[in-house]
Amino acid sequence: MAACRAERNGRIVTLILNNCTVFDGVGDTLLPGRSLVIRAGRIAEIHEQPQSSGAARVIDVGGRTVMPGLIDAHFHAYAAEVNLGVLDRMRPGLRALYARRALEEALQRGFTSVRDAAGGDITLAMGIERGLIRGPRFFYSGFALSQTGGHGDMRGSGIECGCAYCGSLTMLADGVDEVRKAAREQLRLGATQVKLFLSGGVASPSDPYWMAQYCDEEIAAAVHEAATRRTYVMAHAHTADAVMRCIRSGVRSIEHATMLDKETAQAVADADDVYAVPTLVTLRKLIDEGAALGLSPVSLAKTVEVEKHALHSLDLLQASGARIGFGSDLLGPLMAHQLEEFLLRREVMCAADILRSATSINAALLNKADELGAIRPGYLADILVVDGDPLADIGILARPEALLMVMKDGAVHKNALPA
Repeated sequence: MAACRAERNGRIVTLILNNCTVFDGVGDTLLPGRSLVIRAGRIAEIHEQPQSSGAARVIDVGGRTVMPGLIDAHFHAYAAEVNLGVLDRMRPGLRALYARRALEEALQRGFTSVRDAAGGDITLAMGIERGLIRGPRFFYSGFALSQTGGHGDMRGSGIECGCAYCGSLTMLADGVDEVRKAAREQLRLGATQVKLFLSGGVASPSDPYWMAQYCDEEIAAAVHEAATRRTYVMAHAHTADAVMRCIRSGVRSIEHATMLDKETAQAVADADDVYAVPTLVTLRKLIDEGAALGLSPVSLAKTVEVEKHALHSLDLLQASGARIGFGSDLLGPLMAHQLEEFLLRREVMCAADILRSATSINAALLNKADELGAIRPGYLADILVVDGDPLADIGILARPEALLMVMKDGAVHKNALPA
């Protein structure tokens, strides 16, 4: 359905949600009997009694759970195919249409904010801002930066050109000066953070997952440039060695962190303002469906090996007290499984911790802890209505039929509440 606000004569008026059972994104319990007053796209008031107003649109949610919109901190809007090597042969307009669909479907699943980890750009951000794409809030990295032969180098063995642009997701930059310039270019184009690849990965053709990528000086150059814009670096890092290099060099957001030992997990927890963003679901789904969708045998074998360690590494991070964000990292048709990350995490995390990862913790990671990720007065009205108690059964969030309302900025993008 088209997004709709409560409007009268073109003016936005008050929207009231009565009879809410609130998960506020921060606590461990549900708060029954609340009423939310939403005005100008923000939560203006929270009351313990039903509210009414002649100028307001009033919705009774029937005691159902009202919670903050979800945040996916590792999204790939332009990753239209599982085989990323084919993206450079896809026409830009077609890639944009795939991205539009991915973003709009993510919002319908309840993700009111996403952080794009490679390729997301100002075009998509402007499309969302102008209403051309009914998608989530969009935090983008621009091109992710890779060394030659690294995880972001998608060239096949028959391609010798070393030009900087690789499809629609990554950019090759070698040496301190190239990394510095590439980071500046992404920031010039509005990137909300800079992305680096610091270890090998599974989807790339030529690098083993255990390979160290970028030297400390190159990493430091990117961190410095991000800091000049009062932002940060996020880095792909599977291995314990890569994670320690992240911490040592000032990387703030560590992506995947799948092959850790106890000492490394504790180092993440002890580091100041450092977050880990595990992405279990992409590994599981690449193993289940990747071959049929074009994943190469080499990449599939790497995925199987990395996935063996991923859940244990998450368990170590949880036990250490690390700040754990929520990401999916899904590609192409596998994006349909975005909500299944909740199911995989429940093996080692309690429901409240998983919910906080996808709401208030991710909001802090995005430097938006003062207006996203919580149900509080003054916060942006990014709100879900869920049929059931996700604290008792986190699996509810993986069932699309249980998501009855999606609101972003006070605009209702989905409403399946009974009339």
